[in-house]
Amino acid sequence: MSLRQMHLLVVNGITFIRVPFIFAYLVLALIHGWGVQRFHLKGAAEPSAAWAWAALVCLIIAALTDLFDGALARRWKVVTKFGAMCDPLMDKVYYLVVFPSLLWLLPIGKPEERWHALFMVVLTVLYLLRDQWVTFLRSVGTLYGADCSATFLGKFRTAMTFPLCCCIYFYIMIYSYTANEISLFRYLVYVGEAVAILLNFWSLFVYTRKYLPYIRKSIS
Repeated sequence: MSLRQMHLLVVNGITFIRVPFIFAYLVLALIHGWGVQRFHLKGAAEPSAAWAWAALVCLIIAALTDLFDGALARRWKVVTKFGAMCDPLMDKVYYLVVFPSLLWLLPIGKPEERWHALFMVVLTVLYLLRDQWVTFLRSVGTLYGADCSATFLGKFRTAMTFPLCCCIYFYIMIYSYTANEISLFRYLVYVGEAVAILLNFWSLFVYTRKYLPYIRKSIS
């Protein structure tokens, strides 16, 4: 095996390892969330916070894989078309698993978070629709040999969203149960979610403008 092949194996391995870590997060988070729900509704024993901390660690590791696979690919000069297409797919897996789980976990034992949960519904729908729309635009672009690599804005959106998801989970499953007061951290989470929504709309505009000539060609 050549050095380049070894580097490709490492980079692709880091990309794909995001999947088991994100599903490990899901299992651990649901176990803890189910225990918290039983505690509030049925008076069962309060679940160990270790479940939530373990879920958070898995979520952070899954987020970090997005940082390291791209950085290593550029450093070792093994950037490939396969990697360019695979990385957005792994991002979608992350969003498809994390956002619905956060929606379920958010109002557990905290009725005051119902409006926050509604806000998260909007955020989740926007993220999933945006990703489907961009996938469609790239599919059309490939028919005409377009450069379908991610834009700077798309990369920035991902780089901002992964730590935001970690902060949201930390807030709803760990921090909010130990902090009784309305804290600054809560408002920082709200601001982060609002910025994420704005980035989605901006990203939709940028990608649509980039691929609009190819859309016009395809329908003419």
